[in-house]
Amino acid sequence: MFRRKTISQAEQENNEAALREAKIKELKTLIGELSGRSSLYCSDPCLKRYLEARNWNVGKAKKMLEETLKWRSTFKPEEIRWDEVSGEGETGKVYKAGFHDRSGRT
Repeated sequence: MFRRKTISQAEQENNEAALREAKIKELKTLIGELSGRSSLYCSDPCLKRYLEARNWNVGKAKKMLEETLKWRSTFKPEEIRWDEVSGEGETGKVYKAGFHDRSGRT
């Protein structure tokens, strides 16, 4: 009924996981040393999301991430406060989550 994973299947999964970790490290190396909020934003899970979005293509993920960092430095979304967008909340377009995520964000 249930099939056990063969050794080759387990090895293949381990190899894929190791390859993905290597790509995360490669992307981290390519983007270089970041400062301030950019370094907080570019965590390993964040880099993994960019790589997944570009089918693990490091070059495309790097380009996408650089564009995002440029946008974030221009518009500073982390500095938006509820009182600045509460008017949108009154119309129902935006709402404040009543909970914190695993990273402590609301």
